[in-house]
Amino acid sequence: MLRTVRRALAALAAVALAAGTAGCATTGNPTAADTSAFIVSRAVFEQAFPERNPFYSYDGLIAALRTYPAFTTTGDDATRRREAAAFLADVDHETGGLKYVVEQNTANYGSYCDTSKPYGCPAGTDAYYGRGPVQLSWNYNYRAAGEAIGIDLLANPAAVERDPAVAWSTGLWFWNTQVGAAPATPHDAMVGGRGFGATIRSFNGALECDGRNAGQVQKPRPGLPAVHRASRRTAGG
Repeated sequence: MLRTVRRALAALAAVALAAGTAGCATTGNPTAADTSAFIVSRAVFEQAFPERNPFYSYDGLIAALRTYPAFTTTGDDATRRREAAAFLADVDHETGGLKYVVEQNTANYGSYCDTSKPYGCPAGTDAYYGRGPVQLSWNYNYRAAGEAIGIDLLANPAAVERDPAVAWSTGLWFWNTQVGAAPATPHDAMVGGRGFGATIRSFNGALECDGRNAGQVQKPRPGLPAVHRASRRTAGG
């Protein structure tokens, strides 16, 4: 079942996308030389997130698109728009409206080092707290995301809160490669017709779906509780 806030965010994103049709490209795949193919224009993005933290820049998102060129370029025009709307709605929810770059509960910062991993926590045991549009956390997820996008985030996790393109790339890494508590990645769910609800299950399904944790469902969170990230981020665990 789609929760109230998620539904509202998806609707707002969809309306913004529809309003910006004239400024959106509808063909081609973004590459290092051509990132203008993103189906959401700068004007639409800025209209949708007028109070966002400047760190979450449109230019940073455009730069990150080259890491996963199938994102919002797969399927027909309607499918591409739905995927963009779903991604923006989910990251909006995860960051309290694209306002929070890092997890706000500093008491959790020491909770995300899995010392059973042979590579350990070279940046320090308190260095793998939530950052970026999907609040990436845990040493094994920084390692997996970094390997996927070509940056050593295990050694330098702070890059996710200092470089907008890196931050957006980690969001796209989760969207395109991680299933969380769902049977498919968010990208596959949207292009395969599973719908927006399946992306919610990927992000927080273990805690928010099937009637669980109604209090968390009804509002954006300024940095998710540890249990949320622990339950959905399992790339290396």
